[in-house]
Amino acid sequence: MAVIVDLHKNFKKQLAKMPKKYQEQFSKKLDIFFENPSNPVLNNHQLNGELKNLRSINISGDIRAIYEQINKNTVLFLSIASHSKLCD
Repeated sequence: MAVIVDLHKNFKKQLAKMPKKYQEQFSKKLDIFFENPSNPVLNNHQLNGELKNLRSINISGDIRAIYEQINKNTVLFLSIASHSKLCD
């Protein structure tokens, strides 16, 4: 069953401001996510604390994308930034 991915408007703004290499890396990781959200290269994991209802995937060494699982087949990417900025 196909996964439906939506990008929040803030996510689109954050992604547009990132260097092109990170935009390309996100595109590649999104392809992997479509094939298998549990692929180890994504390090897909549940977040803790205030963000406990959200999940994160690795885009590059320090860049993470945070998403919400809306339902069984739909995810909404909410933000993309360096790990330290997301944890502020």
